[in-house]
Amino acid sequence: MLLFVQTKINPTQVRKMINKIVQNIQGAISGINDGSTILCSGFGDAGAPIELLEALTETDTIDLTIVSNNAGEGSYGLAALMKSGKIKKIICSYPISAGSIIFQDLYNSGKIKLEVVPQGTLSERMRAAGAGIGAFFTPTSARTKLGKGKETRVIDGIEHVLEYPLKGDVA
Repeated sequence: MLLFVQTKINPTQVRKMINKIVQNIQGAISGINDGSTILCSGFGDAGAPIELLEALTETDTIDLTIVSNNAGEGSYGLAALMKSGKIKKIICSYPISAGSIIFQDLYNSGKIKLEVVPQGTLSERMRAAGAGIGAFFTPTSARTKLGKGKETRVIDGIEHVLEYPLKGDVA
């Protein structure tokens, strides 16, 4: 049985759709400002916006925070952007993977900050931001270095760590 519900929509409550179509890569990165947080797709190189990340190396934009599954590979894409010195912090699950030498050098020399977040928690933090959730508890990282210093609560006999949403300026 299908049920259709018709509701009255107040026109003043409807937001105008944003036209997100751009003509070129420069148009796609034009809204990225100093200090922006960028939610970067990809699992390693698969699905990573390599051309967009490399285009950012040619801009004057600085102090970026990148949220990504990993910290780049080789000397292209995210790694090229890191090498350009435009990234101040990366939030990721896998900072060291095969070929992530640029990140390692920058991190070891104190030129980039790192926040390691378990992969599922990373996804949930971004989802929470989109859903308007103020914070959530997860057992992941409880009693580990990643959970150290964070608020905890025992729920159903299991320790949980409080995590906050992770909102991006650009995705």
